[in-house]
Amino acid sequence: MLTVGEAAPAFALPDATGSIVRLKDLRGQKVILYFYPKDNTSGCTKEACAFQEAQPRIRRKSAVVVGVSADSTSSHASFAAKFGLRFQLLSDESKGTLQAYGVWKRKSMYGRSYMGIERTTFVIDEKGKIQHIFPKVSVDGHVDDVLAVL
Repeated sequence: MLTVGEAAPAFALPDATGSIVRLKDLRGQKVILYFYPKDNTSGCTKEACAFQEAQPRIRRKSAVVVGVSADSTSSHASFAAKFGLRFQLLSDESKGTLQAYGVWKRKSMYGRSYMGIERTTFVIDEKGKIQHIFPKVSVDGHVDDVLAVL
């Protein structure tokens, strides 16, 4: 399990256009790295749209938002276009980054057990260290909670 104060695990993942985004390339600004289960689902759409709506406030705090799921780059491109999302959505189909951040977990629904992403947000400081962790995120009010720790 990752802890506040330690270095955030490095990653190099494709965004919706196929360009590779590396954590080290985001140094010098705060990064709101949020992991979400699936494009175009109700909770994930609500969370993404809330982050999009908060973009001016997030930029004023010298931060950027980066979303990560196991969906494909084409799924991300469609999701971003459909909802006007103007921040990067990264694809981790191999699940290596999901595992490195400890968000790929056994879940259960309706008595069925399966592996999936536990909705989690990490705030990473300008030097690449974990500043805050929001585990098991509840979407309502989450963006305001994130803004409060920036």
